Amino acid sequence: MYRTIKRVFDLVLSLTMLLILLPLLLIISITIKIDSKGSIIFTQKRLGKNRKPFYIYKFRTMLENAEEIGTGLDSYHDDIRVTKVGKFLRNTSLDELPQLINILKGDMSFVGPRPPVYYHPYYPEDYPEYALSRFKVKPGVTGWAQINGRNELTWDQKFTFDNYYIKNVGLCFDISIFVKTIFKVLKREGSYDIERKKENNEK
Repeated sequence: MYRTIKRVFDLVLSLTMLLILLPLLLIISITIKIDSKGSIIFTQKRLGKNRKPFYIYKFRTMLENAEEIGTGLDSYHDDIRVTKVGKFLRNTSLDELPQLINILKGDMSFVGPRPPVYYHPYYPEDYPEYALSRFKVKPGVTGWAQINGRNELTWDQKFTFDNYYIKNVGLCFDISIFVKTIFKVLKREGSYDIERKKENNEK
């Protein structure tokens, strides 16, 4: 029953949001194209439920092929690879909007652990307990780890929060995470993987 209700919710809300936000999606697409060379949509291979690979969609916020430059998959405040439009999209989390398509396709849900990169250097061999449980649920656009630190968390912390979610899945928990995510987005927290400013201040 939980999975059925959640899937219906995902379908109805994602389709409704796509229709309502279509003008905004078009405006964002145009500004990305004007701001820098490259594709409008950034795609990356991720692992979903039952280890099924899929391609996640995001608005491109960095220079083309940025993952092959500098810190690779990690980003930080004042990262020169982030475009002007990309910085705004990240701070407002608007870069995640194309994942509404992933939800419609059934690759993802609104709420669940974030899907890991297909070939991640710290996953899953180094975390066997996490690897065993992680793929029991669909990955989400937001999750328990996202409202408790998002990209500012270490991998160990992310896995701990994700495991907690997997062991306590339920509609009330999902609704709570969804609502808290809205406040997190409004506060613009946790958009980057590396807090360079914080590290420099500590030094």
